[in-house]
Amino acid sequence: MQDSLATSVNPTVLVFDSGLGGLTVLREISALRRNLKLVYAADDAVFPYGRLEDDALIARVSSVMDELIARYRPALAVIACNTASTLTLPVLRAKHAIPFVGTVPAIKPACAQSKTKRISVLATPGTVKRDYTRALIEEFASDCVVDLVGSPWLAPLAEAHLRGEGATDEEIAKEIAPAFRDDGAKTDTVVLACTHYPLLLERFKALAPWPVAWIDPAAAIARRVASLLPPQGQPAKGPVSAYFTSGKAPGPALAAALQSFGIEPVTAI
Repeated sequence: MQDSLATSVNPTVLVFDSGLGGLTVLREISALRRNLKLVYAADDAVFPYGRLEDDALIARVSSVMDELIARYRPALAVIACNTASTLTLPVLRAKHAIPFVGTVPAIKPACAQSKTKRISVLATPGTVKRDYTRALIEEFASDCVVDLVGSPWLAPLAEAHLRGEGATDEEIAKEIAPAFRDDGAKTDTVVLACTHYPLLLERFKALAPWPVAWIDPAAAIARRVASLLPPQGQPAKGPVSAYFTSGKAPGPALAAALQSFGIEPVTAI
């Protein structure tokens, strides 16, 4: 059955995150492949994932994904969350036959393009502490100084920003400040290692103490998705479907923001 789904003219692709950050990945996938039937699922009932212990996070993502895959039978699923990807992908791939595309810190391209060889990885505390993140540094950043910066507040601030609840310049500047180092080698590249962070990218640029290259992996994720699907067919019709596990209806500001991503009214799951 999965083979027939994968070769469909308009295959279904599921994009999953703990909250709204995966919208940045959804946007790139939608722009690259217009023939897809896209489903966006946010497990906002337990956002943020960083507060869960590893075993609880694995169990939660596995359970929600089981239900989503049974319901929508996607040809492919994207785990648009660094924290979830680094822990749950092996479990999901073992349970389900469809391909999974994860999200990991873009350390390799950041080091490759850095001129000063001083980069920062701006992430959640959960991603910073993962062995997977440190393994990427060991493998791809041997000639760089890498500063790991774990912010507990940037993802909630990004959610607040999209919901129209406000995120002050002072709050954002405080969270990004540790990513800028100048002690002989000056930071020139910052990896956005949480899919929520590109939602605040223009604010980051305005508040940064000096210009840097900001590395957003969303476009690379979209290209990986496209590579695993059959050639593009006719454009799909209709809006993106979106489902929030909290069951909460979006307020006017969030509804307008979701519409800008091509999303129809949200349904609870």
